[in-house]
Amino acid sequence: MLETSARLLRLLSLLQGRRDWGGPELAGRLGVSTRTLRADVEKLRALGYPVEARPGVAGGYRLGAGGQMPPLLLDDEEAVAVAVGLGAAAGGGVTGIQETSVRALVKLEQVLPARLRHRVRALQAATVTLPGSGPTVDAEVLTAIAGAIRAGERLRFDYLKRDGAASTRTTEPHRLVAWGRRWYLVAWDVERGDWRTFRVDRVVPRTPTGPRFVPRELDEESVKEFVQRTVGTASWQYRAKVRVHASAEYVQGRMPIPIDPEVIDDSTCEVELGSDAPHQLALWLGLLDADFEVLDAPELAAAVKDVGDRYHRAAARFQ
Repeated sequence: MLETSARLLRLLSLLQGRRDWGGPELAGRLGVSTRTLRADVEKLRALGYPVEARPGVAGGYRLGAGGQMPPLLLDDEEAVAVAVGLGAAAGGGVTGIQETSVRALVKLEQVLPARLRHRVRALQAATVTLPGSGPTVDAEVLTAIAGAIRAGERLRFDYLKRDGAASTRTTEPHRLVAWGRRWYLVAWDVERGDWRTFRVDRVVPRTPTGPRFVPRELDEESVKEFVQRTVGTASWQYRAKVRVHASAEYVQGRMPIPIDPEVIDDSTCEVELGSDAPHQLALWLGLLDADFEVLDAPELAAAVKDVGDRYHRAAARFQ
């Protein structure tokens, strides 16, 4: 059994890592009886930590919000991740947290052990961040969404669609996904009865949040694939169908956008794909390093010819 002081730190770390804990489960993680657990909880309360308890058979514990933030307990990897994340946040992308991120990073670096401070600074020195011109997200909107996800509460919000039309959505929020400089919410749309992806910079949450719900199953990999598929398809300005003389697996691995090739045979596939303009799509197809045929898009065929002519002129002196 851990010594009391070490056990209290472990208990605090567990309470910070998850919203709700059942009493027996928490006691089992600490290797103590539920009676000892209750005594440890009282010790944390005496130290000023607002540990809330729920009575009954299904009772348990959670760390509530107090008058001031208690010290966070981070392991080595978590501390490095937080420091690097604060450095990136200071560069923009989320509105209104740049200066706050710098202040928090200074405080964190002051208490980091030397071995971790060296890792953080080495990573920062080796990394260059280019400022982007995409839309930024309000930090309060992100925290409101994240809070609803953590609490398992329905979220209602006003949403501005791509065509400028406004709507109000009622959702069961599942995950926030950062892709490039944009943030997306993956949520179950209650009225439409299906999964949906929402750009967070177009979301205005309504308060208070709704009733609790039982989260639907959608693992992390499925979330990533869903966002790549739905966001990529929805954002295409231009579409074309192409036959590529290479395997579907090869084409799927080389394209910079998510695609779902139709297999013709082991060395041929057809794929419908898109981009913001025909010339951009022509350049992407050039990355395949494989022969292809444009099937249904004269604009793409013209763009491919323009790119080919340009490359031909570039090599003219060697002909």
